[in-house]
Amino acid sequence: MSDPRESQSIFTRGAVDLSGLGRVASAPAAGQAAGPPPEAAPGGMAPAAGPGSGGVIHIDVTEATFQTEVLERSLTTPVVIDFWADWCGPCKQLSPVLEKLAVEYAGAWVLAKIDVDANPRLAQMFRVQGIPMVFAVVGGQPVNAFTGVLPEAEVRQFLEQVLQSAGVAAPVVEDPQLAEADQALISGDLDTAERAYQKILSEAPGDPAAEAGMAHVALARRADGVDPAAALAAARSAPDDLAGQLLAADVEVLTGQAERAYQRLVELVRRSAPDDRKRVREHLVSLFAVAGPDDPAVAAARRALASALF
Repeated sequence: MSDPRESQSIFTRGAVDLSGLGRVASAPAAGQAAGPPPEAAPGGMAPAAGPGSGGVIHIDVTEATFQTEVLERSLTTPVVIDFWADWCGPCKQLSPVLEKLAVEYAGAWVLAKIDVDANPRLAQMFRVQGIPMVFAVVGGQPVNAFTGVLPEAEVRQFLEQVLQSAGVAAPVVEDPQLAEADQALISGDLDTAERAYQKILSEAPGDPAAEAGMAHVALARRADGVDPAAALAAARSAPDDLAGQLLAADVEVLTGQAERAYQRLVELVRRSAPDDRKRVREHLVSLFAVAGPDDPAVAAARRALASALF
């Protein structure tokens, strides 16, 4: 198994001559009928709605169709070639991963599958010595490659590099685990939401969306059963009641008044005794986590908090 970034060096040695591939594509092998264009061939491709892909995410490519379906298509959409064979066990592990990701990326790139047994000249031209072997073609030229079976995370990394080289923005792919956790949170099932967010964090420590979800669960638990109007009224009547002010800030965040909540707690930090200041600061930071670090209001409140502390 090789690192996809290391495999790119094969192109600098002139190992792949795509001009020859163009000639092969325009001249089918002896005894091979060119047949109708791939778009008319039933079962040869999977449709998609991605822009620039011509409505295709996966296509079986032959020597007769290589020019159109790989070289010409790569001028507008990156094409990832999967060299495989029916007898190849590792190919059967990698191909489903590529097919799944082709669907997830929704046409940002096209998967071209080439059977090396049926298309030996294509394999020879790419100097394929072992399969599965994956090449990426952008603008009519190969830009990256890897051989063997890679974990899905590394295949994603490979694809991100390909899209970056093509100047294509990768689509945002929704994480089904995160979607499930968020749905549980929205429906008020805090225990299920917490377990789901914890599972994500066990697999991806520091995941910002899961951390924000956990902070939101804690916030929802603190405010469970609280009358918002009564909590805010109590805070107005007792400005030095620490617990009341913290609860009022929670209510404000939950009712879409996060900036007011941040201001409330920053001012509370300014006037609190040293023993209480730490508690208020920690509570405020937990509210920052609900919004996430990229929220402009959080950035402004962090600056205000630093000023209040020092």
